[in-house]
Amino acid sequence: MSAAERRLSPRRKPQQVRAELTRERILTAAAHVFAEYGYAAGTTNRIAEHARMSIGSLYQYFPNKDAILAELLVRHIDRGAWAGADELELGPGTLMETVRALVRDAIDHHRDDPTLLRIMIEEAPISGELIEAIDRHGKARVNQVRDVLARHPDVRVTDLDMAAELVVGTVELNTHKLMADPHPASPERLEAELTAMITRYLGGE
Repeated sequence: MSAAERRLSPRRKPQQVRAELTRERILTAAAHVFAEYGYAAGTTNRIAEHARMSIGSLYQYFPNKDAILAELLVRHIDRGAWAGADELELGPGTLMETVRALVRDAIDHHRDDPTLLRIMIEEAPISGELIEAIDRHGKARVNQVRDVLARHPDVRVTDLDMAAELVVGTVELNTHKLMADPHPASPERLEAELTAMITRYLGGE
């Protein structure tokens, strides 16, 4: 492991429930501090104070605030599968609602705190763990979307592999960009326009 990667690696990987809860406390406190004060002023002292622990205890888990922010971004990216995809009704005439469900899932994951989202996008240092998370999440998301496209009777594109890549990339990129804006577009407008655009593409219009 390089010196740069050591700088971004958590110092302690929790093996016990208590240690995991402490780590969660630090990450929750950091998210609040970064969102309230910004990254430059969001010091480890402020994070420790918000987490109600000593700075020494915080440093047992993370060597610095860069490592904390990197971990927050890894968790954000590695959020899991498209919620509800397995329960979708994929009959004729449901393509727009299928796409809307995908777009809404992405928006819901990004709408809670645009300030923190912007900090994670603009400030988080690159680590090996982050790159692995991006790759892991991307592949899982693309495979899941491809499976839905393959089963939907209204999808008219012929290259499902590329279509899934394009759909996931379009949704993720635009959701990140617009929801992280200091004056973000309303989620309803974003959902409506993304849904309409992707539905027309998949339906061959």
